[in-house]
Amino acid sequence: MIPFAYNHTGGCDRACCLKIQDLTVRIGTDTILDHVNLHMHCGQIVALIGPNGAGKSTLLKCILGQREYEGSITFHPAGGGTGKLRIGYVPQSPTFDRGDPVSVLDLFACCIGRRPAFLKPKKAMREKVLACLANVHGESLIDKRVGALSGGELQRVLLALALEPMPNILILDEPLSGVDVEGMDLLMDMLDEIRKRFDLSILMTTHDFSMLEKYVDQVVLIREKVLAKGAPLEVLNSDAFYQAFHMGGGAAQ
Repeated sequence: MIPFAYNHTGGCDRACCLKIQDLTVRIGTDTILDHVNLHMHCGQIVALIGPNGAGKSTLLKCILGQREYEGSITFHPAGGGTGKLRIGYVPQSPTFDRGDPVSVLDLFACCIGRRPAFLKPKKAMREKVLACLANVHGESLIDKRVGALSGGELQRVLLALALEPMPNILILDEPLSGVDVEGMDLLMDMLDEIRKRFDLSILMTTHDFSMLEKYVDQVVLIREKVLAKGAPLEVLNSDAFYQAFHMGGGAAQ
């Protein structure tokens, strides 16, 4: 197992990290994100939370290079300097026709192979797909139809795809959406294993706060600006959290 390359109390200190500095997004006269700052260290799981319309998806699009912004996003490999950021991305709740005959193997072959999709994948491709699925303990899914996968199984497959090639940061948009309680625990256990094994950053948006304390290193609450960030309970018990979600009454005791 690769040791973590971060600590929770200090700065980057030549450790592997992603820095987002003064990131601002404007559409006309409207400000969507206003001077957002965030540091993510390799090996960390960071949860991005906020009410609908808070700018979470916009921030993800900026990191993915799909949205113009002011400010900077830089990746710093261990040892200092800057490097090229490799991103793995799992979108929110993609849907597949349940009657579609496309298998998990076919899906991988289309995404990572060079042969035409209508040709039967070669043995070498099957072995590569099995190796990818092994990262998420999903080898048994290789011949299942994508449309017949459960919510948790589909997330495993998409996660395996996002890890090929291995990224520096893994971005997941609402990965717990459509996954049952048992599937949530399995998925979060898997993400915990992956970040430790490969020493990569994981940034995820979520509306499920029940798993934050157990799995997440840092919670970032945004609504145009960063309203609060820190350890899960620190953010969830903050006045900013209660005000952002209009719960009223101040921080929990």
